[in-house]
Amino acid sequence: MSLALALSPDHLLDAPLDALIAETGVEIIDSTITDAAFFGAVVQRKTGEVLLAMPTGRTELEHDTVARYLLAQVFDVDLPELPAPFVTTEL
Repeated sequence: MSLALALSPDHLLDAPLDALIAETGVEIIDSTITDAAFFGAVVQRKTGEVLLAMPTGRTELEHDTVARYLLAQVFDVDLPELPAPFVTTEL
């Protein structure tokens, strides 16, 4: 999934997360998935709305890092892969 908004890697990594969310129009929602191995998901609705479904109870660092990585996936920003055990799957 890739949307047409040009984000540079530097901007994606350096801008405050709240500013990135506002800029991209993406909404972060709490996920009901409680599996410890689940760190987040991108959901694109038929309306075109993009949601980041993020688990609750994670550290601020985990939340911020995964949200930025998912945004990179959505907007086709070239970032290095996350280290193991993180894996992304596109359905």
